[in-house]
Amino acid sequence: MSALLQANERSDLGSGAGERAARAELRRQVGRLERELAGLLGEAFGRVAIEHRVGAPTGAPRVLGLGDLERLRDELAVRVGEARSTLAEQADREAANRELLRQMLAAPAEHKWVQVSRDDIGAPGCGHWHSRPRLGPIGMLMGWWRVKVSSGCPLPGRLAAVER
Repeated sequence: MSALLQANERSDLGSGAGERAARAELRRQVGRLERELAGLLGEAFGRVAIEHRVGAPTGAPRVLGLGDLERLRDELAVRVGEARSTLAEQADREAANRELLRQMLAAPAEHKWVQVSRDDIGAPGCGHWHSRPRLGPIGMLMGWWRVKVSSGCPLPGRLAAVER
């Protein structure tokens, strides 16, 4: 590893010490932004789609100049900002849906036919809560509403009763 670092230092001998320091600082910032974006992508995985790709300055492999490193850093900063705002919006939606579910469980008749899924509140797995009348049309006419909880994910295969 030390041989690679020394080779990197030798390649920068033609440029000034200020440019070397600026290049190292930009690489440090780009690395920090990439780690942060990766963390946000992992947090959002399965819940929200986050744009994480940053276009390459050129199609050919080469050492990036200061301008290219600055553009890369700026694009990564924009992506991180967008990811944060997307996750914040998703968290707000999930909090609002959890509050709706709490109100729905407290007063099912005020939330007729409303359905909230586990995905809507950010919970893993399948299932939903559905405000429905008890005893079908009779319950609807009488005002007997309840929140029915689904049993979860459907079975992967056919039911045994269907086979018979």
